[in-house]
Amino acid sequence: MKLNIQRATTALAALVLILSTAGCNRLRSRDNLNKGVREYKGAKYAEAVKYFQTAIELDPDFTTARLYLATAYMSQWIPGADSEENNKYAKAAEDNFKAVLEKDPNDKLAIASIGSIYYNQKKFDIAKEWNERLLKVDPQNKEALYTLGVIAWGKAYPVRGEARAKLSMKPEDPGPLKDKKVREEVKAKNYQLVQDGIVALQKAVAVDANYDDALAYLNLMHRELADLSDSTDDYKKEIAIADDFVQKTLDAKKRKAEEAEKKASQGIKADAK
Repeated sequence: MKLNIQRATTALAALVLILSTAGCNRLRSRDNLNKGVREYKGAKYAEAVKYFQTAIELDPDFTTARLYLATAYMSQWIPGADSEENNKYAKAAEDNFKAVLEKDPNDKLAIASIGSIYYNQKKFDIAKEWNERLLKVDPQNKEALYTLGVIAWGKAYPVRGEARAKLSMKPEDPGPLKDKKVREEVKAKNYQLVQDGIVALQKAVAVDANYDDALAYLNLMHRELADLSDSTDDYKKEIAIADDFVQKTLDAKKRKAEEAEKKASQGIKADAK
């Protein structure tokens, strides 16, 4: 009986020690997170990374620290710069965002960030998949919708441009593509792609009526459709739609500028009070 009590006491003491150590580690982890955040806000990303790594070592399940670590790596990455060190930053950011998704598959920031990495690396097919994944979690995400539209245009434009060059048509020459066979070949590759891009961009504008970048790409998309038209009249109709989106883009920019000016004015009045 006495031996059993001693064993129980020892086990309890060990449990208390484990819990105490775990609690202490969590506090130290959060302290390192706070220090890392201060460094991050000061744009000292390398120093911030060290604090975030320590926070994770102390508490491996600390998702917030993992997100900050991934973001700190991403902040050091320069899209388009092809160097071993720069590529390591992108890879480290991606790996840590994916580690977050292992615990929470629906984390919007992690999904959006990975999609952004692939987009900036011009890996458009993979970027498309990640943006579509984001829309399953956040159907009203206007940036994801816009990105899908841009990717669609980025795929369609070179195909049409190559066809125009093949037909000795200058960029300023009116369409549609003058050779029916070539036009049908381009249409087979581009038509559905462009239509899908238009739908995505329209949804982005439905979320934000002043989304001038999305409106500008709708203009470009309808110019893609114009060159695929089977008649001059249909071509002119698509060009008219495109021109209308040019005006809508300008109007949206104007509204945004007016809203920004209004907010700035309200801020000045608040400071005066």
